[in-house]
Amino acid sequence: MNVARYDFACAEVNGLVYAVGGYGLDGEILSSAEVYDPDTNKWTLIESVRRPRWGCFACSLDGKLYVMGGRSSFTIGNSKFVDVYDPEVHSWGEFKNGCVMVTAHAVLGKKLFCMEWKNQRKLAIFCSEDNLWKMVPLPLTGSSSVDFRFGIFDEKLLLFSLEAGPSYQTLLYDPNAAKGSEWQISDIKPSGVFLCSVTIKA
Repeated sequence: MNVARYDFACAEVNGLVYAVGGYGLDGEILSSAEVYDPDTNKWTLIESVRRPRWGCFACSLDGKLYVMGGRSSFTIGNSKFVDVYDPEVHSWGEFKNGCVMVTAHAVLGKKLFCMEWKNQRKLAIFCSEDNLWKMVPLPLTGSSSVDFRFGIFDEKLLLFSLEAGPSYQTLLYDPNAAKGSEWQISDIKPSGVFLCSVTIKA
């Protein structure tokens, strides 16, 4: 990279890898951002975000880079600002009311699914088409765990419970199902509780 950094946000958008914010070598909070092109094997600095931030996460949504969560040098506590980078015009935009302290996130279609540390009995769903969030309660049956990791299978969201034991269940959320039948129990049960989910598109 052009700027050494840690605890930064990172995501792939349209075949390019973006790194945003984080801490620098001297402990300063960074607002700089850069992009890696695997075809040229080079990092290039892009326009910086409007405020330095660290501990945030990034994702690709509808062809744009979204950065949210974490902390900012201009906010008290966790930041609710969402920074959005549009690769076509090479500039950042922003809006408020993003998720904070996100413990799991996944993108399915044009929707971002998040689970927050302080609100783990509800699924936060963001739609890029109208820039609106909605909260969906998790079913009380299926798992007594309040800590999940996400995966995607067959255009559905999998919620892997981090609970170990006979009561362990994997929840499945189908955003295209009829109202009232979105939630199911999945037979997919990975062995182990320290899960890190990776989606591979062949």
